[in-house]
Amino acid sequence: MKARLVTATALLATLATTVGPLPSQASAASTRSPAAAEHGWVTSTLRHMTLAQKVGQLFSTYVYGDNATEPTAADRAANRAAFGVETPAEVIDRYHLGGVCYFSWSHNLDSPRQIAALSNGLQRAALGDGAKGRVPLLISTDQEQGAVLRMPAPAAQFPGSMALGAARSPEAAYTAAQITGRELRAVGIRQPYAPVADVNVNPGNPVIGVRSFGADPALVAELTAAQVAGFQDGAGVTAVAKHFPGHGDTEDDSHTGLPVIDHSRAEWDRIDAPPFRQAIDAGVESIMTAHIVVPALDPSGDPATLSPTILTGVLRGELGFRGVIVTDALNMAAVRKKYGDERVPVLALKAGADQLLMPPDLRLARDAVLRAVTTGELTERRIDESVRRILAMKYRQGLARSPLVDVDEAVRTVGAPQHVAAVTRVTDATLTAVRNDVGLLPLTRADRSVLVTGWDSAAFAPIATVADGFAARGARATARPATLPSDALIAATAAQAADHDLTVVLVNKAWDTLVADPRGTQRRLVAALLATGKPVVVVAVRDPYDIAYLPGVTTYLATYSYTRAAMDTLVRALHGELSPGGRLPVTIPTAEGAGTVLYPYGHGLTW
Repeated sequence: MKARLVTATALLATLATTVGPLPSQASAASTRSPAAAEHGWVTSTLRHMTLAQKVGQLFSTYVYGDNATEPTAADRAANRAAFGVETPAEVIDRYHLGGVCYFSWSHNLDSPRQIAALSNGLQRAALGDGAKGRVPLLISTDQEQGAVLRMPAPAAQFPGSMALGAARSPEAAYTAAQITGRELRAVGIRQPYAPVADVNVNPGNPVIGVRSFGADPALVAELTAAQVAGFQDGAGVTAVAKHFPGHGDTEDDSHTGLPVIDHSRAEWDRIDAPPFRQAIDAGVESIMTAHIVVPALDPSGDPATLSPTILTGVLRGELGFRGVIVTDALNMAAVRKKYGDERVPVLALKAGADQLLMPPDLRLARDAVLRAVTTGELTERRIDESVRRILAMKYRQGLARSPLVDVDEAVRTVGAPQHVAAVTRVTDATLTAVRNDVGLLPLTRADRSVLVTGWDSAAFAPIATVADGFAARGARATARPATLPSDALIAATAAQAADHDLTVVLVNKAWDTLVADPRGTQRRLVAALLATGKPVVVVAVRDPYDIAYLPGVTTYLATYSYTRAAMDTLVRALHGELSPGGRLPVTIPTAEGAGTVLYPYGHGLTW
């Protein structure tokens, strides 16, 4: 334990901080120590809160609209259907919400100016007329980067956890968290639901995958601690290590089913626990639960989110965590299977959770908790314990003193030139060349005809980005998106490839023919392109495992994400302008599995 604490302290002392001083934190208004000031504010605030206000502090959920008081007609209707009132401000006022979680689908995330203004509007609604018992909001979002990235451009878009695992750099992980956190803080978001502390030892994991730093517990622990430091000490926002007790070895998605982790207690201690232990040693202020069953930790069959044995016994008792426990979203199927929506929030609190995230029916959940206190199933003292932790976290973030943000400063901060430069620098170190059997790379000619095809994204346009990169270097480049193509599109794309000197094809979870690509269309597209006899470069823009399911591929790279920066790095590497430096942070098994390794952990080519 002491050795890990020393490591975390050394990390903080040595990591480069490239984007200027930390924004001001809350400080005591008197000569009292920070701890005394925090205790005083928390105690005074709690004393003036009604039970309804206390219970409201436990909940964090979405609201519809890009404006706190004047949402669109459609968003008014959505709020009315979900919450019984029309505006985000009214939702906060009615339920005394402790937090709001931003999403693009709820129309919260557009531009830095809009997001910052929305945050200020929501904070004004939470504080009302300044009466005692009113508390600033904790605004959150899922900004893991890479595959889970909520803030749109011009926000810094780093390549995500597994890419950072490929780079093997705590400094890069710290920088990514620091810049991400500072941009979020600038627009009023103080709780990014990151980093992911899960160890992805199962290549068939449908929900974690590239969201994890990798398959080695020591690497995941080191990078998790680095990001905790980057978010909290580098940016002044709350890191959230997730998903406890570890979601890395499952073949089920907790959004749609109830996963069971069959690790023995010894395996859990060796594989899943180290990242959470190191996050706690690094001072992580919040940990998110997983809706998974771990019989070795709790044989009851209850998901961890509802398990006193796991949350209170293991997380608080054995690991010594004293911060805020936030549930994963309570509208997910895994946590709703065994108990009804009315029981889940009460059981989560009894298990030891503090923040209740996104219940499917907020009114039902709120009323259930209030009723549990009235009947004695929950005590007000138990509610106070969680509210104290939440208030203390808000105080340490500076919300007690400065809940509002400077909108103009937000515009200057988000996407600042030094942030963009850092994204490029970090991304360049992540690209992993897995296969180059015929020595096709780096390319020696620029004046060639190139077809860029395969999986595409409307938000990031990776196909166009790669094609434009070739064109800028003198190639005759054609962009032909073919996301989950039909048989006719596969045939037409292959015919077009036959008329080009080179084809670059992007694939995304081609291994997953259960959910991501049920018809196996990406595999058939790659096979048809190879059958032309022309050179083909295959690029996995998400999970690196696809190569096992693409026989005949001789040139294969993994970018782990499809951000514009990742695609720019790819193009430059293909042309020999930079050398790939990433190494696989996972083992790639053969398609047959059964422990047979196709490419080992740490594999990576360069030129």
